[in-house]
Amino acid sequence: MRRFIELIADTLSGVREIMPWDLVDRMKENKDILIVDVREPFEFDYLHIEGSVNIPRGILESACEWDHEETLPELVQARKREVVVVCRSGHRSLLSAWSLQVLGFENVVSLKTGLRGWNDYEEPLVNGSGEVVDPDDADRFFTAQLRPEQRAPKVKA
Repeated sequence: MRRFIELIADTLSGVREIMPWDLVDRMKENKDILIVDVREPFEFDYLHIEGSVNIPRGILESACEWDHEETLPELVQARKREVVVVCRSGHRSLLSAWSLQVLGFENVVSLKTGLRGWNDYEEPLVNGSGEVVDPDDADRFFTAQLRPEQRAPKVKA
């Protein structure tokens, strides 16, 4: 059985990644850059990069095609634009960037380290109301909150 992290590693070789400081530079140089946040809506509402659009990973492929309930015209028309895909840690965005490449997007990259790294680099994040989120609150949000039943069973010796 393959694990999620192995799927990510296999995908990695075909997708370009950029670091948070590179995205800061790209945003200054290209005002037409499209930042696609593939996290769930509740995650996006809590914090995101200002100006990014939220397209959850589960509907991404239909959102970038015409004639679907999830269609986002800005994304459909972005196949030649510079697109940066972001998520919490950089895993969902990597898979999403790969999907976009397969669907004909010519200039797409994934944010390595995700928004967690963006916050560590001390770049601003805003909430659904447009207010800047305190970096310490963002850190708490990014910290995994696993319930006991989500942890791998302990192997008895």
